[in-house]
Amino acid sequence: MRIDLNSDLGESFGPWPMGQDAALMASISSANVACGFHAGDPGAMRATVALAKERGVAVGAHPGFQDLVGFGRREMKVTPAEVEDLVLYQVSALAGMASAQRVRLQHVKAHGALYNMACRERALADAIAKAVVALDPSLILFGLPNSELLRAGEAAGLRVAAEVFADRAYDPDGSLTSRAKPGSVIHDTQAVVERAIKMVREKKVIAVDGSTIALQADTICLHGDTPGAADHARAVRKGLEAAGIQVANFLP
Repeated sequence: MRIDLNSDLGESFGPWPMGQDAALMASISSANVACGFHAGDPGAMRATVALAKERGVAVGAHPGFQDLVGFGRREMKVTPAEVEDLVLYQVSALAGMASAQRVRLQHVKAHGALYNMACRERALADAIAKAVVALDPSLILFGLPNSELLRAGEAAGLRVAAEVFADRAYDPDGSLTSRAKPGSVIHDTQAVVERAIKMVREKKVIAVDGSTIALQADTICLHGDTPGAADHARAVRKGLEAAGIQVANFLP
């Protein structure tokens, strides 16, 4: 068995640092790099790509809504055309930063509210897939298992990867529990490790109501802005490998 381990990085802005990017790079296999709309800036983008290249970590674009104040986690009223444009713009920017360092993007993973909305709404999912195909049809599209986002990616001819979240709670329908609710983010490291192993080996996760959700897991996300993220990542990687599960990205 093998699994990709990803984290959302490059979210610092100007003089304000965020996350534990350098420490996380030692444990993850893929980095989702913020593209300046919900977080990040050109300097952070370039520096994060350079760090990923140095550590042998695959690079992906992490486009979100243009909402620095809300960190891209507030839902916005947008048209599919607007979503297509904002995704194409952001992924193109990161692709340019990466190309300048002789790095090719591996994947695209929408951020926050854009991700969650596209997992539910096919029109928005199609817009994201259309933007990705227009830029580079070899890119992999990340999304929740059994979501509209993955179905849109497959329909557009993209390779897709089902993404699961070891540090987030799930509702019974397989969606992520709203961050506005208590317990939506899991901080106990051992619990995160156990959930990660169960997701890969048994293809299951326990929802907030105690029910069992079946899911496909191609990549596991650990949020880079969560306190203790680097400790989680180290423990998860160690736990996965001890369970006989190889951690590796999707690059050849």
